[in-house]
Amino acid sequence: MAYISNWVRYMAHKLEYSLTLSLKNHTKEKINDRELVGVVLKNLLYGRITYLHSGKGQEMTPTMGAHDNTLLVRKLPVVDTRYVFIGDAVVLKDPNETNKYLVRRVAALEGSEMVSSDEKEEPFVLEKDQCWVVAENKEMKSKEAYDSRTFGPVSMADIVGRAIYCLRTAVDHGPVSNSEFAMEEDSPLLAVELDVDEMAKDHKA
Repeated sequence: MAYISNWVRYMAHKLEYSLTLSLKNHTKEKINDRELVGVVLKNLLYGRITYLHSGKGQEMTPTMGAHDNTLLVRKLPVVDTRYVFIGDAVVLKDPNETNKYLVRRVAALEGSEMVSSDEKEEPFVLEKDQCWVVAENKEMKSKEAYDSRTFGPVSMADIVGRAIYCLRTAVDHGPVSNSEFAMEEDSPLLAVELDVDEMAKDHKA
């Protein structure tokens, strides 16, 4: 059961998310002032800021199982360095197949100098709004892991959310270990929106 403090923080996150998205649409002239207020209130009262995502693959072991997993993913109001941090497990569009999604760890953000273990490759700096994502499975060789070592830097705009809870099986599930700041920010969402029974129903395994 969520404590009052969690509800207060949760509603603050919902308000921020709703306002940010609504103002984006307002700026693009998709909605007028009256509609803006209505959308904000509707999202605040009835909307959720998490969704369920199914994924599998050995790349993110041990956070995810090798077979089907159900993830609770936090929607981000803006995808930049204010909301995405090094160490976060994020859901992003596959750089080579934009209708598919991957789960990977953020290893570096814009401004970071990337140095390869291969002396033949020149160091480079991640440009603005770029990040470097990696697979978690340490037993996989870099050539086997489908991550930035294969497809290079990715645009922050391709990140669609942060994984905050993973159900591997009905009896094996728990919070995803992210950056310390992200876990603190996401704790009220877990307290209010996490429904393991709902995740189990959605689970394919």
